[in-house]
Amino acid sequence: MQPKIWLSSPHMGGNERKFVNEAFDTNWVAPLGPHVNGLEKDIARFLLPEKENNLHVAALSSGTAAIHLGLILLGVKAGDEVICQSMTFSASANPIAYQGATPVFIDSEPDTWNMSPWFLEKAIKDRIAKGRKPKVIIPVHLYGMPAKMDEIITIANRYEIPVLEDAAEALGSHINGTMCGTYGVIAALSFNGNKIITTSGGGAMVAHEPELAEKARFLSTQARDPAPHYQHSHIGYNYRMSNICAGIGRGQMEVLPQRVLQRRANFEWYNKTLNDIDAIRFLKAPEGYYSNHWLTTALIQHPAITRETLRLALEKANIESRPLWKPMHCQPVFKDAPFYGDGTAEKLFEDGLCLPSGSNLTDEERNRILTAIRAVFS
Repeated sequence: MQPKIWLSSPHMGGNERKFVNEAFDTNWVAPLGPHVNGLEKDIARFLLPEKENNLHVAALSSGTAAIHLGLILLGVKAGDEVICQSMTFSASANPIAYQGATPVFIDSEPDTWNMSPWFLEKAIKDRIAKGRKPKVIIPVHLYGMPAKMDEIITIANRYEIPVLEDAAEALGSHINGTMCGTYGVIAALSFNGNKIITTSGGGAMVAHEPELAEKARFLSTQARDPAPHYQHSHIGYNYRMSNICAGIGRGQMEVLPQRVLQRRANFEWYNKTLNDIDAIRFLKAPEGYYSNHWLTTALIQHPAITRETLRLALEKANIESRPLWKPMHCQPVFKDAPFYGDGTAEKLFEDGLCLPSGSNLTDEERNRILTAIRAVFS
């Protein structure tokens, strides 16, 4: 058996060890410290160069924590409704349930595979007509491809509903220079082990208002009131990032631009080497859209070969690939939630496959992947 080729494995840059050693040498191993503060500044500077003071970041234990705290800060309570993209990882929707609220799922559109602005507005109108105006809108940038944020923000402003932007997969992506993670009132980032950069586990909440980030930091450290003893006037959470993980993140931020280029190079390689197979169709970015191509995704549309045929063939060759996210409205846990759409996300799930996309793929591994794929279509 040949060595495993992973879908998206961590890729260290070298300086991570320096930052982590510094944390050990100074005994900053607690879930606070100078690397946490430094990482927050690094992220703000990357997302909003030369204006980083206008962006405020709270480094947290996960992207899920960022969405959860974002919902709390935007006032979502039990009985409320929150609009959420259906085709996404469950972490986009689970925090809605944490708050006792109901998700209202929106279908994808074919240009970016993200939230359909048309069904978004249809859902808002219908929920308002039912006396159930949604409290928040959660669009997602799937696999690094930006959602149609200009249209989504316009609709959100029209109905005065705040946007909580799930940019967990899209660090480094932008639309005409406006970075994903800066569109929403609040945004969530993820630094999970499979993301474009990692802190082992971790994430961040991004906000334009400093008060929101400060409140997130307060809530994420058990909401301890300023007092010499432990006093609490609010329910808090153990969501703060550790100084050790933040040290890894600071090293990773140094190589983030390179990682984006490497992921994009993978996408271009797949397009170039497989462009003669009509049954494989890749998602191309609309004009002005810049995807980090965290994962290269493809639709398999062939009368005899399915997405699962290809996935199993790759698995047999010890190559990891995965179906696209199964839409949330098709998940048993959310089977009773409202949904607005026409089946686009379901069809994408049926045909779609994520291919190995690590920034550390070698030429030998790429050749193995290409051989395995071509063998299926030969």
